[in-house]
Amino acid sequence: MDALISRLNALILNPELAPLLSVLKGARNGMVYGSKVRFPHALVMIFLFRSGTFREKIKLVFNATRHHARNLATFAFIYKASMIVLRNLNVAESGKEGRYDSFFAGLLGGYAVFGRQRGSISKQIVYYIFARVMLALADLAVQPNMHPLSPLITPETRTKIYANAWPVFASLSWALVMYIFRWYPETLVSSLRSSMVYIYADSDHWDSLRNLFFHNK
Repeated sequence: MDALISRLNALILNPELAPLLSVLKGARNGMVYGSKVRFPHALVMIFLFRSGTFREKIKLVFNATRHHARNLATFAFIYKASMIVLRNLNVAESGKEGRYDSFFAGLLGGYAVFGRQRGSISKQIVYYIFARVMLALADLAVQPNMHPLSPLITPETRTKIYANAWPVFASLSWALVMYIFRWYPETLVSSLRSSMVYIYADSDHWDSLRNLFFHNK
């Protein structure tokens, strides 16, 4: 057994197999991470806001966890495999990563895994990514030497933008979501709408001490 393990260790440390093994490990890590993230979230949200029997709720939790894990694993597999292919297609310097390889690999993976699916879990993942991308782009927009208008942003202006960007972003985000929830709630994603109904709409109704403080309804 020790000899077999030693041979396997030698095999997986072979530099020629490193690209292929990195793809497999990327898929493995995507599956594990997706499970860790989705399981507790689905457990809480489904048991709090979904109706049904205990068995039905458990099934929903595991289905959501499996879906999230599968999406991240598949995306990681496609992304890392595409990066390997693009490196080898680099006509200028074969085997070297190009400046925009990650963009095109992400574009392919994003379309194949998330772009062709409209399920709630896929949408939640894309919403999460989109919000982080917008924040990152806003940060890059005021960095020196990032675009033709960068020289117009002085260090003093940049400092003021950094100091005020988050308060403005947070305030406008909540102002807009509350306005949309008040007048166009059907346009919000169902999980967000459910939580907001629970906090802001259900709190307007009670008929006894029991459902004023101890139970929602």
